[in-house]
Amino acid sequence: MSAFRLRLFLVGLFGLLASSAWSADFIDLVNKGNQAYQKGEYKQALENYRGAEVEKPESPELDYNMANAYTQQGKYEQAVDLYQKALTTTDIHQEANVHYNLGNAYFKMEDYQNAIKSYEESLKLNPEDIDAKFNLELARKKLKEQIKPQKQQNQQQQQQQQQQQKKEDQQKKDQQQQQQQQQNQKKDDKQNQQQQSGAENKQQDQQEQQQQQKQDQQKMSKEDAERILNALRDDEQKEQKKQRRQVVGGDYHGKDW
Repeated sequence: MSAFRLRLFLVGLFGLLASSAWSADFIDLVNKGNQAYQKGEYKQALENYRGAEVEKPESPELDYNMANAYTQQGKYEQAVDLYQKALTTTDIHQEANVHYNLGNAYFKMEDYQNAIKSYEESLKLNPEDIDAKFNLELARKKLKEQIKPQKQQNQQQQQQQQQQQKKEDQQKKDQQQQQQQQQNQKKDDKQNQQQQSGAENKQQDQQEQQQQQKQDQQKMSKEDAERILNALRDDEQKEQKKQRRQVVGGDYHGKDW
């Protein structure tokens, strides 16, 4: 398909200029604006159109001419605003031209959806416009080319988001497992500490019991020794008493002095 077809118009203001309702200054500014536009002096053309706009601020014809000058300068957003204002014209043929040039501005902005809508509106008013048909098909082709990488990009972004979400979920899961392991470890440490403390207490009790048993054994041994000593004393005292009785009651066998 061949290149995009750009068609710009200068509105014929002859009906306005012929009217005695407009001043000589207005007519002069419009003429100067048109002449500057034809010379490619778009900035100067805009200044003249702006001057004429002061006298007729809501003129769709002036809006259209200024939009064309902005388009020639590559200022498409300003052009779009003025083209939309110029759609208030009551001239059907001129309205078709406004839609066509509005579509061109959208096309240059790579807003192919709005460009398609504008070309379709232009063709409704002027079905035989070959340039509008050509640019409409080109805009549709460009829109398909634009959507395809966007779709791929969206798919890639969706995959990346899914991978990122999966990664975050795994990290969250790992973190939860780590926290659970830490809690289990703390629980095990506490149980081990309690068991160790219980073992130490049990060992201490055993030691105390052993010490008490030893003390009891020592105490019993002392008491047994005392009982034995007492028994020996008793036996000795009994033996002494027995011997004394024998001496007193028997014959005397000793030597006299």
